[in-house]
Amino acid sequence: MILHSTTSRATPVRVLLTGANGGYGRTLLDQLRRLPDLTATQLVDPDVDGVTAMLHELGVPTSSVATPSTAAATAEAVSAGSIAVIADASAVDWDGVDVLVEATGRIEAGHGYADTALDRGVHVVMVSKEVESVAGVALSAKARAAGLRYLPGDGDQPANLLRLVAWVLECGFDVVALGKSGEYDLAFDPATGVVDQAGTTVHAPSLASLLDLGDDPLATVEARAAAVAGLKRAAAADSCEMNVVSLYTGARADVEALHYPVARPDELADLYTAREDGGLLGRTGVVDVFSMLRLPGEASFAGGVFVIVRTGDPVTWETLRGKGHVVSRDGRHACIYWPYHFMGVETPLSIVAAVDGTSRLPEPRQHTVLAARAGEALSAGTAFRVEGHHHEIAGVAPVIVDPDDDGIAPYYLLGGARLVADVAPGDLVRLDDLADVPEAALAAYRAGLALGR
Repeated sequence: MILHSTTSRATPVRVLLTGANGGYGRTLLDQLRRLPDLTATQLVDPDVDGVTAMLHELGVPTSSVATPSTAAATAEAVSAGSIAVIADASAVDWDGVDVLVEATGRIEAGHGYADTALDRGVHVVMVSKEVESVAGVALSAKARAAGLRYLPGDGDQPANLLRLVAWVLECGFDVVALGKSGEYDLAFDPATGVVDQAGTTVHAPSLASLLDLGDDPLATVEARAAAVAGLKRAAAADSCEMNVVSLYTGARADVEALHYPVARPDELADLYTAREDGGLLGRTGVVDVFSMLRLPGEASFAGGVFVIVRTGDPVTWETLRGKGHVVSRDGRHACIYWPYHFMGVETPLSIVAAVDGTSRLPEPRQHTVLAARAGEALSAGTAFRVEGHHHEIAGVAPVIVDPDDDGIAPYYLLGGARLVADVAPGDLVRLDDLADVPEAALAAYRAGLALGR
């Protein structure tokens, strides 16, 4: 067995985790227990009992868990060697924190935690893509001005894709497209004709004759999409993640709702090329998402990330094709991909990079906006709520658009807001249409816009 190295720091990095009682929080807490240089000392979640029970399941003794209700009590508990599980910001001991990992997924609370952390000299690892899409540019600028680090969290697709893009660019490639697979595969069983997407099934026997791209790849993916039309494949979370990637790369969406081709990984280098090359794209340098189609027994793309690059010497790339790499049929493009995102298991990489200042991410800019397009007539007085696992908002669709001015309402600023004007079907919701928008997050968004694109 190869074991992890022992402690190398004089004192462990102290981590504050918000939104602790979720799948992401659990995966991070489990991994931190393997890393003696990092320690989660304060966990914030309204469900204090749920977090406490989770810690017990992870093997933390009850005697090592405290539930203080004031900052002073938190400091005392942590000093005594306990993990402090607290309900809200009022009990955070900011003097005892080196890095905040923000994972609430809620725009107002998440922005508040991150903004306060930077005010208190604490580095920020941002897992809440909802917050990042609205306020990431401003928070990053604030961190730089204070000599701190603000980083998207490894383990979620935006940070993973940014790491892959950095590797690709350092190798000298030209990037044609970049993106990820959707959260859930389309698992097709030719024996039954059934497609299973995370427990939701449709009968789609026609897919059996569409497993290869054939002579007309675009017609094939169109037919596949028609076969699985009964499944909801797009998610606000996907669009939000691609919007975050655009902040750091300048990549835009080819189509505002993303293409979502039903595809297999070995087809990506053929599909994500310009139309004149037989692909989907009206322009290159774009972000997108595909729906992973796989057969029984085939490995998943696991919500992983990919970059499509232009190749060079044909002999070199035929050699690489022979080794199993994904190269387009004409040999002019290749797909470089990482078929994973391990959630909190990877986030310690970001925590260490924040403390040590080793990240080389470019400074983000508001190149695109995750906006809300009305899917139906919306009347003044309509109240919006962010709901469900994928943090969707009823009545509007998430779209990635270019910011024209500060008038377009970011999708997640709608959460908790209400309309003061009617919005016609197909129109973007604008800030002037809304009341009760979170003021601090709105100010951060406008500050980010003012920094330019």
